[in-house]
Amino acid sequence: MRLSILMAGAALAFAPMNIAQAANVEIVAQNPVIELSVSEQVDSAPDTATFSTGVETKAPTATQALRDNSVQARAVINRLKSLGIAEKDIQTTGINLRADYDYDQESRQNRFVGYVVSNQVSAVVRDISKLGGILDAIVSSGATNLNGPSFSISDDSKIKDVARERALANAKARAMNYARAEGYSGVRVLSISEGMFHQSEAPMMRMESADASNAPPPVAPGQIGTVVSLNITYEMTR
Repeated sequence: MRLSILMAGAALAFAPMNIAQAANVEIVAQNPVIELSVSEQVDSAPDTATFSTGVETKAPTATQALRDNSVQARAVINRLKSLGIAEKDIQTTGINLRADYDYDQESRQNRFVGYVVSNQVSAVVRDISKLGGILDAIVSSGATNLNGPSFSISDDSKIKDVARERALANAKARAMNYARAEGYSGVRVLSISEGMFHQSEAPMMRMESADASNAPPPVAPGQIGTVVSLNITYEMTR
């Protein structure tokens, strides 16, 4: 059985200048091979939250709608900064201007009433314990909408290492079972390819009305699953 891999770096002197070219190198497997796909997930608590917020304003003219919106949007951004969110973690994601119409029941026609401007920003919170208070504060400062939050892990390299080690151990154990069943004593790796992703359940966030409570909205970050998937080819060995 033959497996082909692509190896780079062979310097070939086909021209006056030496040019590194890729060469097809065949690795000959003398014994049967095993192809496995394995995945391992490691759950861990997130340490970063991202949400979007913004303001929407209406005015008879586009110019006035934009000016009014700019004042309110600047107040929201300044409030985010005052709450400890770094400037690099605040990003404008969209500014939209559109004409505004009301439907007239008598004439059964849309009637132009002015313009609407919306300004959206995203913010990254690196201390999740403060997230509820931040959301409450920006609404108090004039924000008219909230979306999110989504949670993540700022540095998941060690978590990936754990998931990778577990996947490798699982794959080797399975490969050895196949090998022994066929009368072989071991296996050797011929190729490995990797993929990874994160998955988490949607967080629970509930905004309390001012009449019900002065407490900030409760947020449950839950856990994030870091998944490493491996495709490994083994050769059975004696």
